[in-house]
Amino acid sequence: MTDRADIEHIEWPATLESHFDLEAELGLLAQADDKLAAGRDLLDAATAALGEAFTAGVLADDLVHGRAAVLDRLLHACWRDAGLNIDSELALVAVGGYGRGELLPGSDIDLLLLAAAPPDESHGDQISEFVRRLWDMGLHVGHSVRTLAECETEAAQDVTIVTNLMEARLLAGSADIYAELQTRTGPERIWPSRQFFAAKLEEQAKRHHKFGDTAYSLEPNVKDGPGGLRDIQMIGWVSKRHLHARRMSELVHHGFLTHDEYGELKEGQSYLWRVRFALHTLTGRSEERLLFDQQRALASLFGYHDESANLAVEQFMQTYYRTVMRLERLNEMLLQHYKEAILYADAVADPEPLNSRFQVRRGFIEARHTDVFKEYPPALLELFLLSAQHPEIEGVRASTIRLLRQHRHLIDDDFRHDLLCRNLFMQILRQSQGVTEQLRRMNRYGILAAYLPAFALIVGRMQYDLFHVYTVDEHTLMVLRNVRRFSVPELRDELPACSQIFSEIAAPEVLYLAALFHDIAKGRGGDHSELGAKDAEDFCRLHGLPEASVTLVSWLVRNHLLMSMTAQRKDISDPEIVREFARQVGTRRYLDHLYLLTIADIRATNPSLWNSWRQSLLSELYEATSRVLQQGIETSQSGHELIAQVQTEALKLIRAQRLSQRDAVQLWEGLSEDYFLRHSADEVTWHTKAILQHGTASGPVVRIRPHTERGGSEIFIFAEDSPQLFAHVTSTLDRLGLDIVDARITSARHGMVLDTFMVLEDNGEALHDGFRLEEIVDALQIALAQLDTAPARVKRRLPQRLRHFQVPTCINFSHSESQHWSAIQLTTGDRPGLLSAVGQALAASHLRLHNAKITTIGEQADDIFYVTEEDGQPLTDAQRQAEVHRAIMHALDENMPTASAG
Repeated sequence: MTDRADIEHIEWPATLESHFDLEAELGLLAQADDKLAAGRDLLDAATAALGEAFTAGVLADDLVHGRAAVLDRLLHACWRDAGLNIDSELALVAVGGYGRGELLPGSDIDLLLLAAAPPDESHGDQISEFVRRLWDMGLHVGHSVRTLAECETEAAQDVTIVTNLMEARLLAGSADIYAELQTRTGPERIWPSRQFFAAKLEEQAKRHHKFGDTAYSLEPNVKDGPGGLRDIQMIGWVSKRHLHARRMSELVHHGFLTHDEYGELKEGQSYLWRVRFALHTLTGRSEERLLFDQQRALASLFGYHDESANLAVEQFMQTYYRTVMRLERLNEMLLQHYKEAILYADAVADPEPLNSRFQVRRGFIEARHTDVFKEYPPALLELFLLSAQHPEIEGVRASTIRLLRQHRHLIDDDFRHDLLCRNLFMQILRQSQGVTEQLRRMNRYGILAAYLPAFALIVGRMQYDLFHVYTVDEHTLMVLRNVRRFSVPELRDELPACSQIFSEIAAPEVLYLAALFHDIAKGRGGDHSELGAKDAEDFCRLHGLPEASVTLVSWLVRNHLLMSMTAQRKDISDPEIVREFARQVGTRRYLDHLYLLTIADIRATNPSLWNSWRQSLLSELYEATSRVLQQGIETSQSGHELIAQVQTEALKLIRAQRLSQRDAVQLWEGLSEDYFLRHSADEVTWHTKAILQHGTASGPVVRIRPHTERGGSEIFIFAEDSPQLFAHVTSTLDRLGLDIVDARITSARHGMVLDTFMVLEDNGEALHDGFRLEEIVDALQIALAQLDTAPARVKRRLPQRLRHFQVPTCINFSHSESQHWSAIQLTTGDRPGLLSAVGQALAASHLRLHNAKITTIGEQADDIFYVTEEDGQPLTDAQRQAEVHRAIMHALDENMPTASAG
């Protein structure tokens, strides 16, 4: 906010004088015969100089004001050259960000050409010539020609327009017209401060909601996201409208900010300006998002270096996230101040005492005096307990937020070991409502990080991948929220089984603590699960939990990935896999807690990861493990008993559908035992019916069930066996944009093969009936008729989001004594055509594929292929394994897609 004068040109910062002599360059422009060429030269030289100054470490504040200063002088010269400077009926006004004197390299130049009355034809020609000159110089100009009356009318109808005009700055022309604009659009005429503030508050809420109400997403928006520059501007707009403040520093004088808070606000703004300046420079455009394209480059530009447990890009992004968190806190506090000063200014409200330390005023909790925390440090936790116990409390008063911030240093080791403080923290966790809300609030005000020093290390910490879309602290609190949702009766329909299991848990705080600690050791080096388990154990003992609960919390943190890894990466249709998982879990109590924590964790990691397929996998593993634990791990059903059970149930279904049981049994005699272990009775019935109805008709059987009990869409193929069948089918499904999540291959008699593929659309949903199903069936029929040729290469480009991650390819071979096949585990970067390429390599290596577990998490594919030699023997020879390894690597290299053009 600059001082007002008739002409308000921004001063050229002294820090830039050694990089660029603006006055000398303006002198050359004035003397030049070719004004356009000279103007372009001046802009190019200024841009280069500002870039050099950025590299030299000049403050971003000076850079953004410096660019505005250059444009001020250039526009003034162009206005004069267009013959408009002698006209008293026009004014050239900078509005928006340019009006504030803030210009980044890619920012638009927002101008208002203000007239007392509609311009006549001659004026119109001069204005057109003026704007044309600016565009010819390479400037991105956003301009409007308006009369005073039009400005007043439009501003009265739109808070965004009046906001832009509030920041208007006179560059050239009539000072009288400009002054009249200020009068007509001032709060005395339109948008009084209370109405203006309410509208801007709603506008910010909508803007934050657009970004998921979090600043901690994977590719944040520096300008418009929560905690971004727009939040700082919001404070300035309200200050200007309500306090008539011309500088942010005046908020200190008015008592809305302390000197330290003002310094924090300016420091945060300067940092975001520097990030945004670098973004514009790198991209050559007005880019406001910190996309993967730029994050690594910016980390290097800002001087970060990779460390063993912390990539440079992760360090840079943690600094960014912590900055926006501080700005979010200041924004919240200041807006709360404004609510009290503007919206509630006339409201008389007597305080309602809660105890000797706190009271509620207008729905907000506040300290009863300024020395509350100094005299009684446990009140730093008591405030949040009271807020949870009184759900009618809307929030914390601004003055008390400031007191919290000023006194959080009192949370030291003595505080953490104080029995009263420990009890207060555990009481917060044991509340029937408000737990998540209060822990989020504690995190915002820095209290949670102070009380849990290990948590402080993960605040703002990101992981540079497509799997984790939130910072670790944000993810942790979302896991806690998801666990809490199991307890809410109104949300019971969301995941009914989880709600039922949760209702039977005796001490929910055990699950909350597991959620709080499960990722607390991320970024420290070593196994974060082991380190976190030790932290959790120490915390639980310090807080007096029973030894059984201490052990359970520690076990959950140590094993929080066990269930998801087992379900997604192992063949859970194998009874021995389930028995081994049951041995690791041990009891139904542990299984229940792990199941709930696993689901809450996956749903809080990446919204796109949770789908009906993953839900079905986890549910299947949970139910199977429950049965094993109930029967006894060593006495649970054998494989033969499970096969007999599936066949008996399938025969009942076949009889109900009036199919021949004798034909069904005859068909089953040609199938392996593994088929009945890996398919449910419902699936067996569907497959049998399809084959029997096809009869002796020529060609393969291709059927699709859009919705299955396993949560995805099932594609069933019964056809003549071919080494290239898997490659052809996966290539076809990939070209159709389908996500293959499971593949089961069963050899049958007479050279036939029975394959099932579980698929989802690329948005994680099951297939829909109609044309889509016909399209898939037709495409597969064509592919299956061409098995004597190599499958067509998948020509889809590598998606933009995958280009920035380099996942090393790793191939491991393993063999279990209980299984007659070998497992090839492939970890590599996800890409179009991946499965088809592997299928071709396996065919070329003369291996038979029996099963495939397909897992894609973010940018990483982690697939397992169960294979044997052609004679049915496992792949155990080291030389043969080396040959297969080379074949797969060669196929992946040959099928590497080109990068997306973006």
